[in-house]
Amino acid sequence: MKTLAVIPARLASTRLPEKPLVEVGGKPLVIRVLEQVKRCGKVDRILVATDSERIAEVVRKNGGEAVMTPPDLKSGGDRVAFVAAEYPEAEVVLNVQVDDPLVGP
Repeated sequence: MKTLAVIPARLASTRLPEKPLVEVGGKPLVIRVLEQVKRCGKVDRILVATDSERIAEVVRKNGGEAVMTPPDLKSGGDRVAFVAAEYPEAEVVLNVQVDDPLVGP
């Protein structure tokens, strides 16, 4: 079974601006979450879905994969659906929240 994890991330958060890039323990939040998902060992592919080149650059510099999504998508769920449609081979798609750095593997 092919499993795809998608981490939606955007800079325009209303409660905490630029949330994915806020450092937690010396690393951006988006990288902390990405590392936790990698540790799971049960996901075939992990993608960060973003409309921000800044986020994409941070993800790529840290060994992750980023997919650019249209800026008019209203929610993280919309970003996940957009990316999932591009990967029909995925039988399971996980929506992993960028603000949960303690997500267990």
